[in-house]
Amino acid sequence: MGIYCIKRLLLSIPLLLVSSFLTFGLNHLSPLDPAEVVLQAQGVPTITDELINETKATLGMDRPFWTRYWDWLLSCLQLHFGNSYVTGKPVWTLLGPAFLNTLKLTIISVIAIVVLSVTLGVICALREGNILDKSVRGVTFVLTSMPSYLLAALMIWCFSVKLGWLPTSGMDSYPSYVLPVAVMTIGYAGIYFRVIRSSMLSNLNEDYVLYGRACGLPESKITMHIVRNSLQVAVSVFCMAIPTILGSTVVVENLFAWPGLGTLTVKSILSRDFPIIQAYVLVLAAAFVLFNTVSDLIQTMMNPKLRKEL
Repeated sequence: MGIYCIKRLLLSIPLLLVSSFLTFGLNHLSPLDPAEVVLQAQGVPTITDELINETKATLGMDRPFWTRYWDWLLSCLQLHFGNSYVTGKPVWTLLGPAFLNTLKLTIISVIAIVVLSVTLGVICALREGNILDKSVRGVTFVLTSMPSYLLAALMIWCFSVKLGWLPTSGMDSYPSYVLPVAVMTIGYAGIYFRVIRSSMLSNLNEDYVLYGRACGLPESKITMHIVRNSLQVAVSVFCMAIPTILGSTVVVENLFAWPGLGTLTVKSILSRDFPIIQAYVLVLAAAFVLFNTVSDLIQTMMNPKLRKEL
């Protein structure tokens, strides 16, 4: 098991290197000169060739590409992603608080999604084909297919404007979490609920269920075994839900004025603040690689068959 963990961690290093290289290359995908982008972000009214050359020399943009990439990579390992083009402040001082705010929203949403999807998936699988199963699938299909901005607008209109129960923006109090978390949960629980339900139905037709009932085992004990085996399949889905939601909070955060990564990134894109955009992309890429590795390790620990194959 320990050897497998080491191998799996080593395999993630090339993925992180490729992600960092593509992230650093964002600057060079712009049709404008990076130095010109810096001057525009700083609001310089007249941009001359002399000013561009001076900016390149000041920021080290006149050095070879690979030298700049290596220096930037070493700095990122120390959580120094450079300075913002607009404010001149270190990127991490802006990204760090926003990341924590988004992480709070993500963790609460993931917990709600896991609890709701597992509960609905188990109940609907055990009552396959009846009115409850069909109703839940129909409602989740409609809610999942609804765009998040439309769902958020409807919830704001209902619970904030008409009823006045919840705030419409910010994160000043606990009620501020309700609407953003509800939008995220409704949007994703319908997807993961189907995974749990499908896995449960597959396990219900396995031979061990028939043998357990033939031996007179209590139905509750058989159900627990089915749920456990079904969750093994869903582990990878739930692990990848964290980085997926972390990267998909852009719409929700901007609708609810949530001071997180999504709001910061949209502002950075509009102002062409590339250091912040690069840091955001790199953090998300690292999160996907990390949780993919964690998913593999958890599945290996839960499934004895995988341990024997190591």
